[in-house]
Amino acid sequence: MSAHTIIDNAPVGSIVAWSDGTPQPPARFRKKLAAWQTNNSRGRLIRKQAGRSVGRVALSACFTLHEADYGAGGVIAIRVHRTFSLDSKLQFTIVERPAIGWVRVFDRAGDDAELVYLGANESDAKEWLTRHGYPHAVLEEVTADEVGADAVEGRAA
Repeated sequence: MSAHTIIDNAPVGSIVAWSDGTPQPPARFRKKLAAWQTNNSRGRLIRKQAGRSVGRVALSACFTLHEADYGAGGVIAIRVHRTFSLDSKLQFTIVERPAIGWVRVFDRAGDDAELVYLGANESDAKEWLTRHGYPHAVLEEVTADEVGADAVEGRAA
């Protein structure tokens, strides 16, 4: 799938994999493997942004994936996000969609909102919010319309 397909069909909260199509090098080649992993990995879709312009510069639509968290003792020190534009030459695959009834927690309302948590239900999401303090958070339930779009149109996710 292309980046266009992810923007059009993947609901926020989906697990998306990306690949450049090259085979994975053996583990003993650590530098080659690290370079390969840059273009071949997966992450959770946390934001989709429409195209926009800033002054005379036109920016294409893009989406952001949360790839990993690094830290110790329950404290996240580094959070890795990857943003891809529609111009990306990589191939994308929707690995997993959020289940119907799960609740997404966004950091704020509006088009620039970013997914910060995906809860199994509303009480789970509210309990998470009490511990993490997002004062402008918005809760949104995953609906059958979002998740079932591929089944209705006959595509496999």
